[in-house]
Amino acid sequence: MTTFSLDTNVLIALWDPSNALNIPARRSLDHARAVGHLTLAAPVHSELMGHPSRRASEIDAILAATGIEVDWNIDEAIWRAAGVAFQNYVQRRLASAGSFPRRILTDFVIGAHAVVRGSTLLTMDQRIYTAAFPGLRIQSF
Repeated sequence: MTTFSLDTNVLIALWDPSNALNIPARRSLDHARAVGHLTLAAPVHSELMGHPSRRASEIDAILAATGIEVDWNIDEAIWRAAGVAFQNYVQRRLASAGSFPRRILTDFVIGAHAVVRGSTLLTMDQRIYTAAFPGLRIQSF
């Protein structure tokens, strides 16, 4: 059974019916659920709290209803992999654009979580994850 780790952008598109990617997000999530197990790294849960009107209890209820589990344990291997990927990204960014990074560490923790756990990452942001984690299995839409 495949485990799918969800990026924040998938859930945001799913929860906003006016988002143009709502239907593709729903289809991708339904497909992933049909063939595997759904999980997300704890930082995704925290990012979802970024919406001012969203409550943790509402997020938890939606996750429970959809069978999405939160992996609250971010161990050393994930932090180290995220740090290396983030460092490489900063170096690539400074070398190519000469400017500071536009990405935040959370993106790299999400990618590292999927790599270390052996999951397929379901995301709408394939480019950053492909560059940062060349061996990561990615499903995008």
